[in-house]
Amino acid sequence: MMKVLITGGSGQLGGELQRTQPPGSTVFAPGRGQLDISDRPAVTAHVRRTRPDVVINAAAYTSVDRAEQNAEDALRVNAGGAENVALAAMEAGARLIHVSTDYVFDGRSASPYATDHPLQPVNKYGESKAEGERRVMTATRDQAVIVRTAWLYAATGANFVNTMLRLFRGQESVNVVSDQIGSPTWARGLARSLWRFAATPGLGGRFHWTDDGECSWHEFSLAIHDEAFALGMLPRRCRILPITTCDWPTPAPRPAYSVLDKRTTWRALGMKAPHWRAALREMLQDVNDNAPK
Repeated sequence: MMKVLITGGSGQLGGELQRTQPPGSTVFAPGRGQLDISDRPAVTAHVRRTRPDVVINAAAYTSVDRAEQNAEDALRVNAGGAENVALAAMEAGARLIHVSTDYVFDGRSASPYATDHPLQPVNKYGESKAEGERRVMTATRDQAVIVRTAWLYAATGANFVNTMLRLFRGQESVNVVSDQIGSPTWARGLARSLWRFAATPGLGGRFHWTDDGECSWHEFSLAIHDEAFALGMLPRRCRILPITTCDWPTPAPRPAYSVLDKRTTWRALGMKAPHWRAALREMLQDVNDNAPK
C-alpha cells in the first residue's frame, strides 16, 4: 500500500489529487493552515511523522502579479519551501514529485518548449519557480520528478475559468487578451498524471504535462462561454472582445508563448492528455451535473 503526502492539500490541484486517489493508497493532504512548507522544522517533523513513500509538492505561491511586489514571499515558498520538502523527502527515503510551471520560460519560442530548454523567466513568480526547480534537483541529487504545467483550472478556486464564468454572468461584454498563447490544463487530468508518476518507479528529471493543443486566452474564453451556454450555465450570451497585451497591462509581464512539449512525458507514462477543449467540456459538465437544483 502506497503512502503519499500531498502538500498544498487545500488547493485546486491538491483537491483533485484527493479526488483521484488510487484505491488502496493512504493520503495525507495538509493545507497551508496545517503545514506551511516555508517552515523547515514543521516540514521535517510532518514527513517524519507520516513516513510517506511519495511526496507530491503541490504547494506554491501562485499569485503572479502580487509576486512582483512580494518577491521575497514568493521565493520563500516556491524556492525555500520546495527545498524544505525535497530535503525532508530525501531524509525519509521518499520519492519526490514537484509541480512547476511554464512561466520558467521566456515566451519567445515559436514552437513548444522542450524539457531541457534553458530557464529564462520574465517575472518574479517565474524566477521563484525556476529557483525552486534548481534547489529541488540539488537537494535530491537529480532524483526528483519535476512536472511543469500551465494554465491550470478546476471547478473550485481562483482560476481563469471561474473568473470568466463570473464575468459572463454579470456583464454584457468582456475584454480578453488574444496575443498570449498556451495550453489550458484541467487539474484533474494533471492529478491523474501525477498519480501515474507516483506509481512508476525509476523516473526522474523534468517532464511536461498540460492538456493537448494550444490557444490564446481569448480563444479559451470563447470556448468556456460556448460550452457553458450550451449547458444552460449562463443566463444569456456575452460579447467577448479580443485585445492585446498592451491594452491590458499587468504588474507582472507574461510570456507570449508558453506551450510545452509533452511527448517525452506521454511516452514515459504510457498515457496522453485529452485535447484542452474536451477536458474543459468534461469539467463544465461535471460542475453542471453536481450543481444544486
